[in-house]
Amino acid sequence: MSKLIDSRHIHSIKRDILSVGVFIGIIWIVFALDRFLPLEALGLVPRTLSGLVGIIAMPFLHADFTHLVGNTMPLAVTLLLLAGSRANSMGIVIIITVCTGVGLWLFGRTALHIGASGLVFGLIAFHICAGIFEKRLRSVVLAIIVGFLYASTILQGIVPFQKGVSWEGHLIGAITGGLVALLISRTLTQSTQSPAP
Repeated sequence: MSKLIDSRHIHSIKRDILSVGVFIGIIWIVFALDRFLPLEALGLVPRTLSGLVGIIAMPFLHADFTHLVGNTMPLAVTLLLLAGSRANSMGIVIIITVCTGVGLWLFGRTALHIGASGLVFGLIAFHICAGIFEKRLRSVVLAIIVGFLYASTILQGIVPFQKGVSWEGHLIGAITGGLVALLISRTLTQSTQSPAP
């Protein structure tokens, strides 16, 4: 778990903005390619062998322009705000993506699940829960900002049985983000309590 902590103390929005831009740029490029190639077929279909690819591919695939734009802004905001935490941004994104995908593959409805919203919900929950668990001023401020911006989004997004919405992906993503925040806060607590060598 210590690898999820940015021990170099050089974590900043300035350092992360390029990688966030590249990540979101790839999502937009995939969307453009999907207009000509059947990339949506790589989405996650629960409990199917071919659907396993969707665990990783799902965040890069979007049904239409509205879907893409709807995920882009909160994804950019929550990714950049990771720079205000003591988390290893890449590690957090990978864990939330993989765990959300695996959970959705195991427990989701039999349907084609695509979109970055599971990751978005995971990051929103991560920020809110990090403020609760860490009790650092910066984490609390970030939790308040994210809660103000996106708390209603979480509540609406996890309402069961919404037509055309992967509400279970949203729910699993939010649970994953909360658990990751809890694990990181415990790791931070243990590292500060450990005696110096």
